[in-house]
Amino acid sequence: MRQYDLAPLYRNTVGFDRLFSMLDQFGGVESAPSYPPYNIERTGENAYRISVAAAGFTEADLNIEVKENALSIKGERKAETGEKKADILYQGIAARSFERRFQLADHVHVTGASLENGLLHVDLVREIPEAKKPRRIEIGARAPRQTIEAKIAA
Repeated sequence: MRQYDLAPLYRNTVGFDRLFSMLDQFGGVESAPSYPPYNIERTGENAYRISVAAAGFTEADLNIEVKENALSIKGERKAETGEKKADILYQGIAARSFERRFQLADHVHVTGASLENGLLHVDLVREIPEAKKPRRIEIGARAPRQTIEAKIAA
């Protein structure tokens, strides 16, 4: 895989530091965790959904936490006491613990989560405050200048 050095571009850009940091993070694809697989979908104009394949995990085994614009999803199977383990001849379904982190953009909030058919769905919505939304400025006629006349007493 090719490695790209983006350092020369840092000099010519102001305000895009976070973008280049994220590109550098994704450059090392070999070291990126691949378990569990996930999808990110856009479900509306300002709504998103992250679906994580969590086969074999129950709601009690999963933990979702949001802290400082970072979404963290952790899965850890609890050891079941009292049950005899079966002799597994082939294990194709991974049951190991995992932790996935997602960097959330500004004004993105988690609205809910659900576990359906082995998929954990985390719903997100982007709520931009009114002060940050673009607004249209009407162009009006300029008011005529008024001159002030004064008489000088001599």
